[in-house]
Amino acid sequence: MDWRFGLLFAVWLASWWTNAVLARGERRILVAAVFGITMLVLWEMAVRLFAVPLVILPAPSVIGARIAISLPILWGDFVQTAIKGALSGYIMGCGAAVITAVLIDRSKFLQSGLLPVANFAAALPIVGTAPILVMWFGFDWQSKAAVVVVMVFFPMLINTMAGLRASEAMQRDLMRTYGASYWQTLAKLRFPAAMPFIFNGLKICTTLALIGAIVAEFFGSPTQGMGFRISTAVGQLALDTVWAEITIAALAGSAFYGAVALIERGVTFWHPSQRRQR
Repeated sequence: MDWRFGLLFAVWLASWWTNAVLARGERRILVAAVFGITMLVLWEMAVRLFAVPLVILPAPSVIGARIAISLPILWGDFVQTAIKGALSGYIMGCGAAVITAVLIDRSKFLQSGLLPVANFAAALPIVGTAPILVMWFGFDWQSKAAVVVVMVFFPMLINTMAGLRASEAMQRDLMRTYGASYWQTLAKLRFPAAMPFIFNGLKICTTLALIGAIVAEFFGSPTQGMGFRISTAVGQLALDTVWAEITIAALAGSAFYGAVALIERGVTFWHPSQRRQR
């Protein structure tokens, strides 16, 4: 066996043993950190040892250097894509989905007529709808936000509707016994009970929002944005720039997901899924 494979295997075994020791002490953050560092070290070693060309796979050090010297460009792309496009579309799409779910729950007509249409629209491919929305709303961030709205609306709608049905029939009967109206029952029983489902939808949509904004920029964008930078850098074979944008997108998506999960822990502290195991 090639000694280079043996060296990579030895590093992997050492990391495995370290993680096994840390896991016994329930040090979750350290386990995740060691695993992530190990993957970066193995990646760097593999690229260096096997002399992998830059156009195939750049080393993490090369990607880090590109990020360091391109911070102003990367920041401008982040603001254009993640803040203006993804975040604005995420807020509008998820908010509209929650309101629509309440209206559907309230109306038998919408339950019968709107849901089949929603299921059909959810199956439309994003690569087909994105160019149309770009033509409708222009090449700036508004068209990217529209794509994000389309992507996050239906997953959020389905999760919210499932949450509104989560309360038990006995609990709803008790609220009617107390003389509570539909809106009082919704505010004091059904909506709080739906929070775990709503946050599940919000967490799913965090990744969908960023993906939708980046994909939409492939079909038309001003001279800024993650999708625009990736498409132009691929044409120039500047793979370090492509991976730098991918890294920033991954970090932004992880931070976005973590922020929603942190809010969820504070809002649904009563739910069994949020109770820490002792």
